Amino acid sequence: MAAARTADQGLSTEELQHIRDALAGGRKPKVVFTEAAGQIAGQLGQVVELTDPAVSEEWVVVRFGRDELPFSPTDLAVAPRGATTRRVAARSEPVPESAPEPEFKIVREPVPAPREEAVVTEVDTPPAPSVDAEAKPARRPAKAAKPKGPAGLTVTLTYAEGEWTLAATQGTKSLAKPYVIKPAEALKMVGLIDVPGVHEAVEQIMSVERREAEQQAEKLRAELAEIEARLAELRDAG
Repeated sequence: MAAARTADQGLSTEELQHIRDALAGGRKPKVVFTEAAGQIAGQLGQVVELTDPAVSEEWVVVRFGRDELPFSPTDLAVAPRGATTRRVAARSEPVPESAPEPEFKIVREPVPAPREEAVVTEVDTPPAPSVDAEAKPARRPAKAAKPKGPAGLTVTLTYAEGEWTLAATQGTKSLAKPYVIKPAEALKMVGLIDVPGVHEAVEQIMSVERREAEQQAEKLRAELAEIEARLAELRDAG
């Protein structure tokens, strides 16, 4: 009666604690798959790790053949003493002893409730691939390479030492080295930028340039007037 309870209910809290202690001591306890595990029910495995049950319901990692797969405690029961790796519950159709059983990856779907043995024996399981005894994971389709777009274009407007210059580059290639443009052209380009701070900075620069040009013009006019007066005196003397 106790064995039947274990097979139906899976691993108890006390049994899980024993398994955790055995793993801490370097041992790998044997377990048998219950009917909740599906088509591998009755086979033996070794517990190699206990993960976090808060992350997943399948937190008991069992080595089965060459695979290490996570299972729920309800999928497992403590293996009876002296159990070997042969099936505990035989199939309805005997398998010849000379035919080796291929190893394959097992993709299990969650079982809502334990199934009876009669249901398990009547389920037609798909045959294992005959090309290779070890099933290999399917390759993911290669992602289509995105077409490479043109390199970025950068146009730079610069004001320094009383001159406006314009330059252009595409990626690492220089399309136009910095060359001098008129202030009016620079003002038109800046007018296309809807940023108040840039407009204020350009207006301040233009205001300073205008004031300096006016002062220079006044100075030149004064010098020109002195030269004109000197030339008139020379003409009168001649």
